Amino acid sequence: MAAENQDGQEKSEEPTAKRLQESKQKGEVPRSRELNTTLILMASAIGLLTMGRGIGDGLAEIVRSSLSIDRRMIYEPMMAIKNLFSTLLDAFILISPLISLMVISVFLSPMMIGGFTFSAKKIKPKLSNMSPLKGAKKLFGTQGLMELAKSLLKVGLVGGLGALLIIKLFDDILRIGHYEFATAYSKTTEMTAWYFLAVCSTIIIISAIDIPFQIWQHKKQQRMTKKEVKEERKSTEGSPEVKSKIRGLQMEAAMRRMMEEVPKADVVITNPTHYAIALKYEDGKMGAPKLVAKGTELVAARIREIAAENEVPIVSAPPLARAIYFSTELEQEIPSRLYLAVAQILAYIYQLKQATSAGMQTPDLPTDLDVPDDMWKGKK
Repeated sequence: MAAENQDGQEKSEEPTAKRLQESKQKGEVPRSRELNTTLILMASAIGLLTMGRGIGDGLAEIVRSSLSIDRRMIYEPMMAIKNLFSTLLDAFILISPLISLMVISVFLSPMMIGGFTFSAKKIKPKLSNMSPLKGAKKLFGTQGLMELAKSLLKVGLVGGLGALLIIKLFDDILRIGHYEFATAYSKTTEMTAWYFLAVCSTIIIISAIDIPFQIWQHKKQQRMTKKEVKEERKSTEGSPEVKSKIRGLQMEAAMRRMMEEVPKADVVITNPTHYAIALKYEDGKMGAPKLVAKGTELVAARIREIAAENEVPIVSAPPLARAIYFSTELEQEIPSRLYLAVAQILAYIYQLKQATSAGMQTPDLPTDLDVPDDMWKGKK
């Protein structure tokens, strides 16, 4: 069953990208303590396995040298203090690679899930977090049950594997007492490191379960109601009324620009009443005639009106007008399949202008235009 918000509305919608980004800014990101613990323990185990012997030998040498007291320290107290600081510094330098490996592992966990975040809001105290009712809800809710299951699984896996390893290595542990100190120390260090690594590896299973759960739990907490999704969409995209007004203004501006191109056209081809398209062709600048205006019904009537006012030739060729209208967008050249038909129209316009200027008989309008049927028949 989906959760509900304070208004009692069901949080049934997946969180939007904006909602997830806002939650990240507040410091609310999925986190897996098990992953963090696993990385630190595994880094420690690997570090002990690879560097443990060297660190142990180095620390033993530091202890050995620090127990050798110089007589001058008895008479010069400051020399003893300097020697103490020098010993501590040598010990720190010796174990610094292991500490560095553990520090790196601490920063790897946020990179793997949730990413790095810092928010002062998470530091700010909240009275709601002190509510006993809220605490009980967490304790007995899904999160609480998951924590209980993980704890029981840890005890079972870590304790079980630890006991099995001790039983298996019991004879080897007893034999350590028969070795010399150096050999016994080396074997103890190696055995402890491998034991620690094996036990820590069991937590990987718990992390593999916890990580998907924490991601699912975070998304569940960030779910939204239908009202929240609608309000967010309205705030980011604007109200439908405003968007409709903007679209109307854009269409009006586009229509105005289109009508301004009609007087520059070479010819307007009509249906003759339902469709109108205006073509322009500049020899040497265009590969083919370009569509500069088109429309139906009232827009077509306005195109014809502007063409007549500006003495742009108007030609009635229904199949060609419909074919160009449906196959060509504004500012695009006509399809190659209509080149011949449009060339016949443009040739007619050229002859018409020549005949009119010379006072000769006007040519006949071509009627056998080559217009493919699939480009205009059945179009609505």
